[in-house]
Amino acid sequence: MKIESVDLFYLRMPEVLDIGDGSQDGLVFRVRSGNFEGWGEAVASPLTSIASWIAPMSHSGCHPVIDSVLGENIDSPADIARIAQKVRSISFYGIIQSDLTFSGVEIALWDLLGRAKGVPIYQLLGYQKSERKTPYASVLFGDTPQATLEKAQLMRNSGFNAIKFGWGPYGRESVAIDREHVIAAREGIGADAHLMIDAGTIFNEDVEAAALRLPALEEAKVKWYEEPVDAAAISLYKQLSLRNSNVRLAGGEGAHNAMQAEALIENGGIGFIQIDTGYIGGIGPAYRVAQFAQARGVQYVNHTFTSQSALSASMQPFAGLKDSWIAEYPMEPKALCQELNLNKISMDADGMISVPESPGLGIDFNLDTVRKYLVDVEIVVNKKVLYQTPTV
Repeated sequence: MKIESVDLFYLRMPEVLDIGDGSQDGLVFRVRSGNFEGWGEAVASPLTSIASWIAPMSHSGCHPVIDSVLGENIDSPADIARIAQKVRSISFYGIIQSDLTFSGVEIALWDLLGRAKGVPIYQLLGYQKSERKTPYASVLFGDTPQATLEKAQLMRNSGFNAIKFGWGPYGRESVAIDREHVIAAREGIGADAHLMIDAGTIFNEDVEAAALRLPALEEAKVKWYEEPVDAAAISLYKQLSLRNSNVRLAGGEGAHNAMQAEALIENGGIGFIQIDTGYIGGIGPAYRVAQFAQARGVQYVNHTFTSQSALSASMQPFAGLKDSWIAEYPMEPKALCQELNLNKISMDADGMISVPESPGLGIDFNLDTVRKYLVDVEIVVNKKVLYQTPTV
């Protein structure tokens, strides 16, 4: 098969708020070859990614991503890896944005290949079977400790035995108030549930400020302390990991290639590596990190906060790993991501989830939703149209 077309759809809510919620807009990719098509999503600024897809060549190391994808053969996972390497080879001067853009393309290629061969993506990766995962509800802290308590109770009553609170007011006020939020979260979910805390890199390079929160996390028996410092501050992760052995660190969602994630695993003292397939370069690099982590006793966890299709893409790389048993489950996406897919990954009666057994991602896109939130864009350079919103 040859990649005959790649369409980029910029989707956006009518109002986008200045909050830590990436479900308010997005960039969706559709890849076609013959009678088959695949879909994927990138975690990136949509217009910036569109620019990296079509921007005219600056020099030999700064090609648009389209130069590495359109017209290429796509018959096996090896072809996807080959195309990814081509992107890195000729688009390396814009590599961060190129990685993000290609993440969406790469996921769509896996979806296309799985649908063409009639198998789910995890089987294309080499797993013989998928292992069920414990989903954790991923939510923002409430504005007050009482609001956090009520949200925790709601999530527990919804059937979740694991809940992660993050962002919101955490780290923005006092150590005492942060403790109140954490204790409220524990009270709300009960003593027997898993509780995780996501600081959202709020402490930047201030290890001492991050460490001041550790006693409360230990008191609440928090399973992990996520991204307390800057995502790239590997040595600071290591320093913090030595401050309290009962509270493990988690990180990795900021890695836009496998090497960055592997460095954090090797040198950061973390217990959990969290990878977003829509950011790291797609499913292939995420699978590589999952295998690397497994070999070093670090638990792999997916990162996703948006749609059900993104959830499926994020679960494929570790679907067959029994030791990596917990999975992030988005619970508060905006209407765009709630409506984006026709089917979803639902919890079983015992509160577990699994990747779909249908071909590709196993999750279908709602074209009416794509039309509903589609942004009309035209990019013209020197009177030449480089991009125009495609027809759905």
